[in-house]
Amino acid sequence: MKNSKTNVESLYSWIDEITTTIQEYVNETYLDSLIYAQECIFHCSPTINHDEQLTHKLETLLQTTSLADYTVEEIRKANQLAILKGMKGSTQAQHMMTPETIALIIAYLSNKLMDEKKEIRIFDPASGTGNLLTTVFSQLSQDKEAYASEVDSTLIQLGVWNANLQKQQIEFFHQDSLQPFLLDPVDLVVADLPVGYYPDDVRASRFELQAKEGHSYAHHLFMEQSLKYTVDGGYLIFVIPEFLFESDQADQLKNFLHEHAHIVGLLGLPDTAFQTDKQKKSILILQKKGHHTTTPKQPLLVKMPSFSNTNAMGDILGQINNWFQTYKKRS
Repeated sequence: MKNSKTNVESLYSWIDEITTTIQEYVNETYLDSLIYAQECIFHCSPTINHDEQLTHKLETLLQTTSLADYTVEEIRKANQLAILKGMKGSTQAQHMMTPETIALIIAYLSNKLMDEKKEIRIFDPASGTGNLLTTVFSQLSQDKEAYASEVDSTLIQLGVWNANLQKQQIEFFHQDSLQPFLLDPVDLVVADLPVGYYPDDVRASRFELQAKEGHSYAHHLFMEQSLKYTVDGGYLIFVIPEFLFESDQADQLKNFLHEHAHIVGLLGLPDTAFQTDKQKKSILILQKKGHHTTTPKQPLLVKMPSFSNTNAMGDILGQINNWFQTYKKRS
C-alpha cells in the first residue's frame, strides 16, 4: 500500500499533467486551465468540444487514474498543490491561499468550539480557493451546512471544483462579501481576512466601522459583516494581521468589538511562518454576544511555536486543551 505522501504526490502529478496539457492548447493561465482540468476530472471526461487532438489526449489521461482510489484529504492536498503552483505564476495579490498548517489549526479550534453541537452552519465570507473552509468542513464530524462567498471569478471557480472533487456540499455566493446576503445567521464563521482599504465608500458608509475620513479598512468591515451573519452566542475565527489592534482605526474597532463580541482568544502564529514582520498574522477567536454569553475570565492567549518543533507544538496543544476544558465548564 502506498503511503499518504506518495498518494498526494501521484495525484498532484496527474492533475498537473492534465492542466499543463490543456494549457498547451488554450491561451489561458495555469489557474484557468486548472479550473477546466478539475471540471474534466469531476465529470471523468472532457466537457468542452476542443480540437480532436486535445480531446483524445484528455480522454487518455482521464482513464489513467480514478479519484475513487484516494481519500478526501489526499484529494484536497493534491488539489492544493496544483493551486499553489498556479499562484506562483500569478501577479494578483488576492490570489493567495491560507497555508495548510494554519487551516488545520483553525479546524482544530472549530472542533473545540463546536464539539457539543449536533448540527453546524459554517460560513467563510472570504473563501478564495476554498482551502480553509474545506479543511474545516472535513475535520468536523457533525451534520453541516456550509456557505462561502468570493468576489474573484477565478478563485470562486477553483473553490467550487475544490469542494465538488471532495464531495462537500458547499453553497457559494459570487459577490462582493460586504453586500447583503440571502443567508440566515450561522453558528461558525471562519475567514482569512483580506487586508487593505475597501474602495466603495458609499457601501462602507452603511457600516458602524466606516472610517471617520478616507477609505475604510476592508478587514474591519469583514469582521462587522461576519458578526451580522452569526447567531447570538456563535463563534468567529479570523486570521488577522498582527497589527490589527495597533492601526490608526484600532480604537474604533476595539470599541465595536467590546459592544458586540467577547474576545475568546488570540493565538500569535510563529514568526518563522512569515518572511517579513509586516506579513505576520494571528488567529482571533470571537463569540457574538447573546443573552447567556459571558466574557472568559482569562482569554486564550498563546504564541505558537515553530510548526516544525513537534515537542513544543505538543506542549502548546496540551495547554490549549486544558484551557478549553475550563472554558466549557464556566457555563
